[in-house]
Amino acid sequence: MPNAVMLDAQSLGPDIDLAAIRNVVTHLETYEQSTPEQALERLKNADIAIVNKVKIDAKTLEQLTKLRLICVMATGLNNIDLAAAKKHNIVVKNVTAYGTPSVSQHTLMLMLALANRLPRYQADIAAGQWQNSDFFCLQAHPTLQLSGKNLVMVGQGELGLEVARLAEAFGMRAIFAARPGNEANDKRPSLDELLPSADIISLHCPLNEATKHLINQERLAKAKSSLLLINCARGSIIDEEAALDALRNDQISGLAVDVLPTEPPKGGHPLLDALANGEPLNLIVTPHNAWITPEARQNIVALTADNIKTWQRGISIS
Repeated sequence: MPNAVMLDAQSLGPDIDLAAIRNVVTHLETYEQSTPEQALERLKNADIAIVNKVKIDAKTLEQLTKLRLICVMATGLNNIDLAAAKKHNIVVKNVTAYGTPSVSQHTLMLMLALANRLPRYQADIAAGQWQNSDFFCLQAHPTLQLSGKNLVMVGQGELGLEVARLAEAFGMRAIFAARPGNEANDKRPSLDELLPSADIISLHCPLNEATKHLINQERLAKAKSSLLLINCARGSIIDEEAALDALRNDQISGLAVDVLPTEPPKGGHPLLDALANGEPLNLIVTPHNAWITPEARQNIVALTADNIKTWQRGISIS
């Protein structure tokens, strides 16, 4: 059996059992974190590299003459030079649909919180407005009943379908938009056609040339002022600064994101600044943690072990 090295085990989080992977390799060496430079040294005797976000570039792959398989513990493959891997006959395999229940649950949580103006009412309570009210409840921020509303979805994969299923349980009408960049060959209505009647937009598509700043200033200007906008896909699919301006100017009613263009956002971000400054906005930012239920993280290990077993059987999984 092959030798495997896991470069960033810490990305799986705490209390995860790696036995499924250990059982299909001769030896599994794990590192909590690795820099791209450390990756070269740590992988020099490995048949299999197991990574999440560590970048493995062409120069590194050229020197790893023993490496035959890269298992990415995520869906995105942006951190691997795929052309170089192919050139050196290295199979690259990711994991998909490992966290569908987790991410769909998070998406609905954001949707419900925005619809009920949770950020605004929590801030009001913290400021003592309920405690000092002459009336038994607060009503300053009208909430949105989701039943009967139009949910426009961008992305009709397994995750998008599950979010739609859950939304329909609340009485929403889930409508899928055509694939961005392929509208002419897609029977589904385009986002531009659907946008004026959208009550909620939820994004579940990859980030590419067609989807970068898909939700921009021009499109936001055409939206209902009651629109709720949710991004659990990738940062930069929304032009976050344009969306923040639209929220501040009451062009939309709610914005929730689980992703930002740079993660972690060590250089800051306008959405984080708005939260830190206590601006009175229906705004939620979560730290790219829609996927982190223990069940989803453990599933990544199981699917990675499956990828290794399939590769060992000599079946093409690329």
